Amino acid sequence: MGEIRESYLAAASSAVALLREPAVAAAWEKPSALTEFSVAGLAAHLAHQIVRVDSLLDDGGPPGAPIPLIEHFTRSPWVQAGLDHESNVGIRRAGEVAAADGPVALAARAGELFDRQRVALPAQPIDKVVYLPWSGWSLRFDDLLLTRLMELVVHSDDLAASVGVETPELPPSVVEPVVELLARLAVHRHGATAVIRTLSRAERAPATISAF
Repeated sequence: MGEIRESYLAAASSAVALLREPAVAAAWEKPSALTEFSVAGLAAHLAHQIVRVDSLLDDGGPPGAPIPLIEHFTRSPWVQAGLDHESNVGIRRAGEVAAADGPVALAARAGELFDRQRVALPAQPIDKVVYLPWSGWSLRFDDLLLTRLMELVVHSDDLAASVGVETPELPPSVVEPVVELLARLAVHRHGATAVIRTLSRAERAPATISAF
């Protein structure tokens, strides 16, 4: 099994464990660390990354030619849209709907899907390409996993901060691909000079180099 697949499974396992934290259930109805997201909605959005992968394990439609990973983000409307943009409103609304059955049911569903993926991922072809019906284009399956890996790592930190527990400690094999992807996106958005200055020259650093 490829390294990115192992990294995804490690991050997904950690996310399932976080969803099972009593602190998540205790704060379920409270606001999260993300503006306009409840803890419930954020937890469901975290779990949804596992759902997305599962939906593509047995995809039946023929995919088109995959686009490059960075292009995937530049095409996605949510990346630089405001909180009130329909894409971000839809994400929050979907999270609340998915959380409707409560924290125990959400964690159980995520755990079931993860158990299935532990078996199914190694059997996926190394050159697998998948069509993303929610986007309208295709990606290499391993590129798709990298996008979900990033989401799992970022939103695990969001959820942990929201409920007052420590952010899960993840191995370098999980963290390093995420840092690299975010750095590539930051360079694409702000330019190499801005990123280099932020990392090496605080006195000349721009206000932000956020990837999103």
